Amino acid sequence: MTRLSPGLHHFTPTLPIHVFDAPGPGPTALIQAGIHGDEIAGVHALQELLEEGIRPTRGRLIVVPVMNPAAYRARQRCAPGGLDLNRCFPGDADAPEPERRLARRFMDLVLAERPALMATLHESHKRYDPAVTPSFGQTLVYGVDPMPEIVPRILARLNARFTGDNERWDPQFYPVATSSTEVIVAATGCVGLCVETWMGFVEARRVEMQRSVVELLLDDLGVRPLSA
Repeated sequence: MTRLSPGLHHFTPTLPIHVFDAPGPGPTALIQAGIHGDEIAGVHALQELLEEGIRPTRGRLIVVPVMNPAAYRARQRCAPGGLDLNRCFPGDADAPEPERRLARRFMDLVLAERPALMATLHESHKRYDPAVTPSFGQTLVYGVDPMPEIVPRILARLNARFTGDNERWDPQFYPVATSSTEVIVAATGCVGLCVETWMGFVEARRVEMQRSVVELLLDDLGVRPLSA
């Protein structure tokens, strides 16, 4: 019989966090994916960018390619038998649920870093339709009024790049006070965006779109201009 040491059930999963500092000062951008394990395009986009050696030219870049490793391994929204990590913020380091402990660890990182931008990469089974609630595919989702100034700039550049059938990107104001993004925005005042690609496209196209959003966001912030 295997005996577990006291407190072992409170083990907090390790997050794969990549932190890159540029030689010169600038804002901090934090990009994460995989908070829902069945939304894989953002995970693969960040993994590709890391493999290719993405680095900031100003400020700091923090990349968390897989926020919920157990859910991602299962390719399920939540880890088997677990909670929705996206609804566990700000978290609790002493909670019995690993998702709440994981949320607290990430929240502590955000509070320490105070990024200018926190973007979370998601995917949606539904193509965005303003008449259908909820529907998210191909949107930049924000939860504050007025719309963050970066949103229309990024959308214009995305729509100049992706011109195929159903590839249009739209803004979506969808405040959810209990979402990880809104909790982080409320605590830090950063720009918080949810990037939503539509799962109706093949995976390779969704990965390309997620990569483009990340690159355009970093370019707009000046953290990593596209010419770099």
